[in-house]
Amino acid sequence: MGPDLKLALVLGERALYVNGDLQTARRWYDRAYRQAETCGDPIALAMAALGLGGIWLHEHRTCAESERVRARQRHALSLLDPRSPLALRLRVRLSGEQDYRTGGHDTIMPLLAQARRSGGDATALAEALSLAHQCLLGPEHAETRLELATALIGQAGVTGRRSDLLMGLLCRTIDLYLAADPHTERCLEELHGLLTDHDHLAVGYVADSIDVMLTIRAGRFAEAEKRAGECLARGVAAGDLDAPAGYGGQLGAIRWFQGRVAELLPVLSDMVTSPTLSPVDNSYLAGLAVAAATAGDVRLAAGSLARLRGRDLSELPRSSTWLTSMYCVVEAAHLLQDADTAARAYALLSPFAGLSVVAGLGVACFGSVHHSLGMAALAMGDVDRAAGHLRAAVQGNLALGHWPAVALSRCRLGQALALRDGPRDRAALREQALATEEARQLGMVLPAVVGRAVPAHGACRFGRHGRHWQVELGGRLALVDHSVGMTHLATLVANPGREILAADLAGGTWTPDGDGSSDQPVLDDVARDAYRERLGQLEAAIDELESMNDLERAAALRLEREWLVAELGAATGIGGRARPFAGNEERARIAVGKAIRRALSRISAVDRVIGDELRGAVQMGLRCCYRPRRPGG
Repeated sequence: MGPDLKLALVLGERALYVNGDLQTARRWYDRAYRQAETCGDPIALAMAALGLGGIWLHEHRTCAESERVRARQRHALSLLDPRSPLALRLRVRLSGEQDYRTGGHDTIMPLLAQARRSGGDATALAEALSLAHQCLLGPEHAETRLELATALIGQAGVTGRRSDLLMGLLCRTIDLYLAADPHTERCLEELHGLLTDHDHLAVGYVADSIDVMLTIRAGRFAEAEKRAGECLARGVAAGDLDAPAGYGGQLGAIRWFQGRVAELLPVLSDMVTSPTLSPVDNSYLAGLAVAAATAGDVRLAAGSLARLRGRDLSELPRSSTWLTSMYCVVEAAHLLQDADTAARAYALLSPFAGLSVVAGLGVACFGSVHHSLGMAALAMGDVDRAAGHLRAAVQGNLALGHWPAVALSRCRLGQALALRDGPRDRAALREQALATEEARQLGMVLPAVVGRAVPAHGACRFGRHGRHWQVELGGRLALVDHSVGMTHLATLVANPGREILAADLAGGTWTPDGDGSSDQPVLDDVARDAYRERLGQLEAAIDELESMNDLERAAALRLEREWLVAELGAATGIGGRARPFAGNEERARIAVGKAIRRALSRISAVDRVIGDELRGAVQMGLRCCYRPRRPGG
């Protein structure tokens, strides 16, 4: 072995195993491979081919580059004694790469067993432990991964390679975070201590990513976004090709909890086609489905979800981003009210209820898996089960110290209780009030209510609760702000099959014939008295707040007062009597039609299925009528 070749190998090994500088290591090992090829040194050739693989699996992302490195490794292997430790190390690397691409572990595990039995080369066993850990990516392998990480830490004392110790501690830290272990930070602190003594760029970058995740958990979004940018720069400097994807995951988590995920739609649309993404990473496609559904792009959201489902959702590779992908699948299915996808996701996630949704190597955390199970149950229409899971998610996220996830799960719990027990339920109001306050402190925007995903045929029911209407149809519930059109719809729905003049609806003068009185509230004498009583309360409260110089709260109450005055003015005439509609029947038809269409749009914005059903059941014109569809109709 010539001095230049020997120097290239030494510098490559130092860059990779001592400094964690993946980029520099690739350059030295490439030079060493070409020199070994020229001088015909098979041992040096094999060492260079191994070094080109790096410390992670799938470090070479483009098809051309990964195939070039794999061809070099196969060629080097063909020149070695198959019984040699160096040949075993090459077979372990090639098997690990093959399993990673398919999301499996069938070839790496027998080789790990062989390395354990042989006992001839400590380095071969350490590399087999590390690469096997990287192949066992699914949550079902949590215990096995933890055993491998612990074994790698012990093996580092035999190899004497500091990188083996760092990799073992890093793997163990990530495994503990996934398992929601309450003492994970102890392992992270030990890792940080070793990195302080002597930095390792590749491991240090991942440790920094975990720190960003913890900052997001703490709800310090501005700081987390700044640190994520710094972490990206460190990852690029280390030559980690996952750094851009990791940054995207962190930014996605921040925007999700801020209620701003729709802003990422253009970025996600570009990222899903990036050749640098891992072949088993579906989290960006799943994130695109959520962002599109949030933005109202139903076609893109449904299409992305269909691509993820493929022949069956269970065929998604169990990668390190599988739980994150499933989290997004459930959220998108809930927004789209796709009960079938939600049910399939529920079945797949159920065994992992006690875990945390951690993306990649600690890039981001979305909280307890119970949250996803609760949201899936909500989309399926099982509100009791949803409430149970969401209550468990609140407790799990409190234990994690993941304050944004606590607020989100609490918000969804309150909504589930409101759907089950009504919007005035004390428990529902308590959870929603706590979630609102937590979200205010963290700078979050909480999501709106989406109803239950069960068949929506049959008669609809409207119920008035202050300034909101509760609309129920086939088990689905939607809360919608009051408007004149909602009053018209409530009158029609309370009298299915009856044709009512638009002029009577507009004037509020229609009364049912005979004893078929409506049980739905309109602006009758009771409602008008309630409005007037509330106006008196508002006047007194506004005077008191202004005397205390609390102008902000007084302004909010004045807005409510103006709304009530406008409502009373629109519904009453001289002497407080119901105001007849001023104009002919054609004007009434136009006004009532516009009001009802606006109300239907509001309902559709909250629950598209209820909105679509009502559009098909409500007839508008000079005479208006509600004719509900029957099951199977």
